[in-house]
Amino acid sequence: MLTLPFELTSLIVGFAPLFSKPVFKHVQVLIAGAILAPGKRTVTSALRVMGKSSDERFQNYHRVLSRARWSSLAASRLLLTLLVAAFAPAGVLVMGLDDTIERRRGEQIKAKGIYRDPVRSSRSHFVKASGLRWLSLMLLVPIPWAGRIWALPFLTALCPSERYYTERGRAHQKLTERARQMLLTVKRWLPEREIVVVGDSSFAALELLAAVRGEVTVITRLRLDAALYEPAPERVAGQRGRPRKKGARLPTLKQVVDDPQTIWQRVTINNWYGEAERTIEIASGTSVWYHTGMPVVPIRWVLVRDPHEKFDTQAFLCTKVEATPAQILAWFVSRWTVEVTFAEARAHLGVETQRQWSDKAIARTTPAIFALYSIVTLLAARLLETQNLPVRRAAWYAKESATFSDTIAYVRRYLWSHQHFQLSETATEMIKIPRSLVERLTETLCYAA
Repeated sequence: MLTLPFELTSLIVGFAPLFSKPVFKHVQVLIAGAILAPGKRTVTSALRVMGKSSDERFQNYHRVLSRARWSSLAASRLLLTLLVAAFAPAGVLVMGLDDTIERRRGEQIKAKGIYRDPVRSSRSHFVKASGLRWLSLMLLVPIPWAGRIWALPFLTALCPSERYYTERGRAHQKLTERARQMLLTVKRWLPEREIVVVGDSSFAALELLAAVRGEVTVITRLRLDAALYEPAPERVAGQRGRPRKKGARLPTLKQVVDDPQTIWQRVTINNWYGEAERTIEIASGTSVWYHTGMPVVPIRWVLVRDPHEKFDTQAFLCTKVEATPAQILAWFVSRWTVEVTFAEARAHLGVETQRQWSDKAIARTTPAIFALYSIVTLLAARLLETQNLPVRRAAWYAKESATFSDTIAYVRRYLWSHQHFQLSETATEMIKIPRSLVERLTETLCYAA
């Protein structure tokens, strides 16, 4: 019978009510196996690394993802509760919202589509990718042992292609519509907390901003040619006609940039896209953003230009008009860690290596792997309460701060030692290791990617 370490058990026991008792036993094996297994994150690789390759009821582990009755949404809520309690017990909650493409092939994968590859494409070169589109919401919090902000996924949703909906006679649900559902859901989970969500230009949509601005603050990029207006004037007593939505038209932000009368202010932003700090020039103002047939959204816009001209002038919007420009930029630049999380989840947790084909298993597996990133971080936080995280260094690489690779390596070492090794208190050069464990470690190392 498998016995997991106390720290891991105490962390995941809160998810037990979501499953039946037999299923939760399988869930524990899959979580530990997914952390320990290198390379592909398939159910079989998790079973092998946990010493379950001879279990004749292996199909029960597959059915955790393909048939068992449990709610991914409820699991996301519990995970968010754990993350908030551990890393952000007070203050404003900053979250990152972004989508990513999971490159998958196969005729049985019904929700796949063809999208622009954001990693391989550029302004002058367009690259298409076939796969599944996922929308992920992550909590942006400082990690003590890393010395920087990490993006911790807690809610990931599949966004099927337009063809998927057409073939089933259903209306296509756009990315912004799915984002609206996710943001309002999270606000219902945490009604007492102020939430700020940062995203790229894909979420600079008037319908989305108007739907959520009363619940959460949204910060995105803004087009320089966006139609901006003064607020609608107050109605006069006895005035006829429908209330006005907007006032006089304002100059576009492109005109503001080119206007020599524009007043620019120099500010220094910390952690500017991985740099220690960057001095930039900003100009800001408030207006309402409106397009014919769309709702009106009051915003604070911020123009950013580089005095050294290393990047093009950019514009940002914030639905909280009372926010200061410096605070808006500080919140926005923290979103670059979302891309780091996507990359590290692929490199260290095997995203895009899973091989499920049923619709339910596909919809559950990738969100579970992204959630594993947060679970590893939570477990490391509990283990590091009384000690520092060892950082892997070399003579040719002076690594100063810990990364996720150091974190998962530390967690793996802990799981291996506490789960299987029985060491005496005296330090000796020789230790006794079960033969079965040696064979499993040898097999794991031989087949490591």
